[in-house]
Amino acid sequence: MALLHSNMVPLGTATIDFKLPGIDGAEYSLDNFAENKALVIIFMCNHCPYVKAVIQRLIDLQKETLNQGVQLVGINCNDAQKYPDDSFENMQKVAMEWGMNFPYLFDESQTVAKKYDAVCTPDIYVYGKEGKLLYRGRIDDNWENVEQVTQRDLKQTIDCILADQEVPAKQVPSMGCSIKWKVT
Repeated sequence: MALLHSNMVPLGTATIDFKLPGIDGAEYSLDNFAENKALVIIFMCNHCPYVKAVIQRLIDLQKETLNQGVQLVGINCNDAQKYPDDSFENMQKVAMEWGMNFPYLFDESQTVAKKYDAVCTPDIYVYGKEGKLLYRGRIDDNWENVEQVTQRDLKQTIDCILADQEVPAKQVPSMGCSIKWKVT
């Protein structure tokens, strides 16, 4: 397990459109989320211990903010040939086990992850209504133990967006397992 930190893509970068299949059988693009005040794109996977440690926090955050115009979207881009735990079929299974309440999409070609400059799981990008990047960073200050969290960076950012306030200037990179890239 290689620990990496997310690239700090420049704030203000525009969202990049995609067409990806969801585990629910639907195909998703940015158009599906155009009405949201905030779009949280999370590059994630099934087997990463960092994702497993924080998935309930993401599910809880979606539950807490969905009626306020916030949409989380998970995208798995790992090489499912070499990492069968991350196959589309297993995405469906773990999403059901976790009780995921947001779309979980499969970027089998890894094209979307490369365009977003994602490097780890979880790698988080938050876009405002105008489709500009407002936050890229960690969920909170303790991925291992939710009881020891003192700073909820992602939630604070979402609260600022919903209140039409500036998001915090200090943003700490997310950390997690390396994305499992296909060898070409």
